[in-house]
Amino acid sequence: MRRAGVNGKSGENTAFVPYSGRRTRWRARSLRTTLAIAFALVAVGVTALIGVLSYHSAARLVRVDQEAVFDEVVHDLRSQVRQQTLTPGDFASSDPDHDGPRDDLTRRVGTDVQILGPGGTPIDRGSPPLPVDAKARRIADADAPGTQHEDHDVRVAGEDYRVSTVALGDGRGAVRVAQEFSDTEDLLKELQRRTLLFAAAVVLAAGLFGWWLARRVTSRLVRLAKNAEDVASTGRLDVAVSVTGGDEVGSLGRSFDRMLGRLARSKDDQRRLVQDAGHELRTPLTSLRTNISLLRRIDELPSESRAELVADLTDESRELTDLVNELVNLAAGNQDDEPVVEVDLTETAEDVATVARRRTGRTIIVRAEGSTTIPGRPAQLQRALTNLVENAAKFDTDGTDPIEIAVTGAPTGLVRLEVLDRGPGLDPADTDRVFDRFYRAPAARSSPGSGLGLSIVREVAAAHGGVPFAAPREDGGAVIGFTVSGAPSPR
Repeated sequence: MRRAGVNGKSGENTAFVPYSGRRTRWRARSLRTTLAIAFALVAVGVTALIGVLSYHSAARLVRVDQEAVFDEVVHDLRSQVRQQTLTPGDFASSDPDHDGPRDDLTRRVGTDVQILGPGGTPIDRGSPPLPVDAKARRIADADAPGTQHEDHDVRVAGEDYRVSTVALGDGRGAVRVAQEFSDTEDLLKELQRRTLLFAAAVVLAAGLFGWWLARRVTSRLVRLAKNAEDVASTGRLDVAVSVTGGDEVGSLGRSFDRMLGRLARSKDDQRRLVQDAGHELRTPLTSLRTNISLLRRIDELPSESRAELVADLTDESRELTDLVNELVNLAAGNQDDEPVVEVDLTETAEDVATVARRRTGRTIIVRAEGSTTIPGRPAQLQRALTNLVENAAKFDTDGTDPIEIAVTGAPTGLVRLEVLDRGPGLDPADTDRVFDRFYRAPAARSSPGSGLGLSIVREVAAAHGGVPFAAPREDGGAVIGFTVSGAPSPR
């Protein structure tokens, strides 16, 4: 980015160098990368949270379901041996009709069944064979049918089992039912692996989508930045802004385009003002230079010529001063530094009339009707109305009729300000041009003035949502004024 250096010259590339013993180079991370990383991080957080909660919920449901089925099988077995007198042989093999006691143990869940005879002697060791410990033998010799002992950590062939031993009663033996934990844990591990793969896929997709979206957004920002660089490097304000769209970036592009248009108009106005001012200043300066050259031989001039020369110098210096003051006021009138407040234009007209009476000695009447209060900049409005009254007095120096100021408020909020005089009037051909800068009607070119007063009126009216107007007055004279509706509040 081009910035002004410490020597005041623009266009030089400068970089921030941290104050340290070693030179550190910082490479700014692009917005595209930042958005892609942000999308990926959000996806990581959301996916991790959902994945962990889902996995733990699924694992809990699977474990609870397996335990519930196993507990139900053991409960049914205990109820069966208590209600019937069963022997180890009843459980030794499956019934051909698949409705025997052993079938009841294996039908609902894949369990391993081991049959113990009296003293804990294995009749059917099961598949895989279950180890027979002292506790199992003691249950096999129990007298009460349904006596139970359960082990939760039995290691068989490298796998973990949950084993429940149920006595047949009267020392006839016992039935052992085993449930393998490893199958359930393997299932949960597979679920965990797939959850991680799914999470990784989601994160990757989020990162790619973030990169695509960031590229879609930042491509327009890059074009906008290029437009700004073109303006900074070339100084041209007629650069075409190619950013479109209905989102914030599109709005930024349109705002940037409007800003360039406003700057271009301001630059054109400034150039035109300087050109017109130079043209208007040339005449009084030339006359001053001529008269000053005559001052070198003022002693050779007769007294009448001396007095005429001094009078000319006084008039020309006054005209030059007025022109400079008008230029300053015109430039200041385009500024929005003055705050917007509620302005009663009737009071403004009274203040202008009071000052004008003292300066000109003329009779000035103020007429007001309706609501005349608007949001505006009081100094600008007073300056515009003062210019109209001074023009009326200037072009009607010998008049005795009063100058009238009419302030009329409409129900729509529009206020009309008029200054009516009985001067030489206006040519209808000049009514559309009297508000142009430095324009002076042919009949008024011999009168003092800069030709800037009415252009200030036009600028003030435009800044307050109105327009200027001028027209001949019935029975002689002119009606010149402007409308206002209120200045927009600064953002």
